Amino acid sequence: MLKAVNKLGLVFFPAFDWAISPTHPEREERLLYTLDQVQEEGVADIEGVRFYNPSVAEKKDIERVHFCVPDISSLVTESHMVSAGGAITAARAVMEGEVRKAFAVVRPPGHHAHRVIYGDRGFCIINVEAVMLEYVRRTYGPRRVVIVDTDCHHGDGTQDIYWNDRDTLFISIHQDGRTLYPGTGFPEEFGGPGAFGYTINIPLPPQTGEEGFLYVIENLVLPIIKDYSPDLIVNSAGQDNHYTDPITNMNFTAQGYAKMTQRLNPDIAVLEGGYSIEGALPYVNLGIILALAGLDYSHVKEPDYDPEKIRQPDWIAEYLKRLCEEIYRRWVSKEDAAKKMFEGKDRVVRKKRIYYDTIAVMEEQEETIKVCPACSGLITIKSECDLGYSILAVTIPRDACARCIDEGHRAYRTADPGDYSGIYLQDKVNDEYCAKI
Repeated sequence: MLKAVNKLGLVFFPAFDWAISPTHPEREERLLYTLDQVQEEGVADIEGVRFYNPSVAEKKDIERVHFCVPDISSLVTESHMVSAGGAITAARAVMEGEVRKAFAVVRPPGHHAHRVIYGDRGFCIINVEAVMLEYVRRTYGPRRVVIVDTDCHHGDGTQDIYWNDRDTLFISIHQDGRTLYPGTGFPEEFGGPGAFGYTINIPLPPQTGEEGFLYVIENLVLPIIKDYSPDLIVNSAGQDNHYTDPITNMNFTAQGYAKMTQRLNPDIAVLEGGYSIEGALPYVNLGIILALAGLDYSHVKEPDYDPEKIRQPDWIAEYLKRLCEEIYRRWVSKEDAAKKMFEGKDRVVRKKRIYYDTIAVMEEQEETIKVCPACSGLITIKSECDLGYSILAVTIPRDACARCIDEGHRAYRTADPGDYSGIYLQDKVNDEYCAKI
């Protein structure tokens, strides 16, 4: 019997009862073909590979991460709660030592879900990885974590949630936002005053192939991870960089994904996008599973695989070399850059326009972060959208000092309900969530 080098936990949840529409690419078939491939390859018979049923996330798990407007029950379906619960199940198996690694092959996805939520955007409502990670921290204590997002679309929601959190290094490798939704994810987006430099964006040109992806991993991502020295590595394992994906423009392969997974060596992987339902996902997921288990994946290839047809254009190699050098220079000089940018400032204000493409709603948001010498700083958000909501949302960070805790509670307590349709407080120190709606 074949034996896994790394004990591996697998959680599958195809969400039979949730789809944006019957023909939309984000539908249950995304995982059903993968399940068939996994069964055909005999993965269930590999010693050391264990299948888990997903749990259901609880309301408080969502409240640690999001402000759902007007409330959780109005926006979040049971399928979303099970998807997040599947990721929690995977993390729990790793943290309890039952397995060495885990892969949550779940949907709906989540990395476009910001801290404030009015509905579905980019096929996402709640941020599955963030819900999982904050469960881990609340249950098992503080952890320094790297999230490496390898979805073809920029993980703008995860970036938003961890923008000012230096205990979470967020790295997104994605197709250049000038050519793809959501139009963000540039190297200049580098984090808030309490975590400047701990957001790393690596925009790749269309048609980047296996050669380019692996160069970026080996020459930029892994050196930064080594510098950061995390307790946990999470891979937001989007698979829409594949050369057959219908909504992106990259040239990555199942072999490339397996090699990338082997090099990243994540503790936990969580499925994100990927919409080539028959041509890519069964082979990519199988390659990732075998790589996580430490097994040979050299035989995993797509039926139409032809390296000449998907060869990366010659100019991209030099472009990526310069890009990696520039981003790494930013990384090593982040402390000096933060001092120059924020010295003498009491607060930093960031204004954002966030479009919910699935429901055609525009949000106008003003985020204020306190520049605090004792902690990462209180976060206050004023937000309104086309649906008629106008809210005030206050986040007290996990590392908050006594002054920021007091200021946060005072801001919530004294806000005039006549000025807002909802007033929300997220106290990460005491694991409390309050709302006046």
